[in-house]
Amino acid sequence: MKKQPVSVRVEEIISPFILQKELELVDIEYKKEGANWFLRIFIDKAGGVCHEDCEKVSSFVSAELERLDVIPHHYFLEVSSPGVERPLKKPEDFVRFRGSAIKLRTMSKIEGSRNFQGMLVDFVEDQVVLELEDGRQMKIPYQLIGQARLKIY
Repeated sequence: MKKQPVSVRVEEIISPFILQKELELVDIEYKKEGANWFLRIFIDKAGGVCHEDCEKVSSFVSAELERLDVIPHHYFLEVSSPGVERPLKKPEDFVRFRGSAIKLRTMSKIEGSRNFQGMLVDFVEDQVVLELEDGRQMKIPYQLIGQARLKIY
């Protein structure tokens, strides 16, 4: 049996709790920075998350991960909002944030570039429809997107 990455295992454990609290799990990062390991969990909800939301998720995650011994070494847990320039990860994110300014980076060049920004017009047929700053519309295949975020001007 193949061992799951920590972020996948953590998502499986916390997703039911997140849904029960009517929150959205935006992203999970598990990485080493210098000598320390960090587990970062980003949550959101309509109207934004508050300190109490982060505290509840943090308490639950701490207790469950310790009980299940998911991470056998010391790590720092951070639970927070994704911020105003939140990442767009899932197709649902691109649908939800239609009409918003975004910036994205593709994994390979499209028309000579990997970096794009503009207004998110739509998400159809697994493609992001982006209105570029020069007024042109471009369709970018979802599977080619390496990173996308809301952009605050």
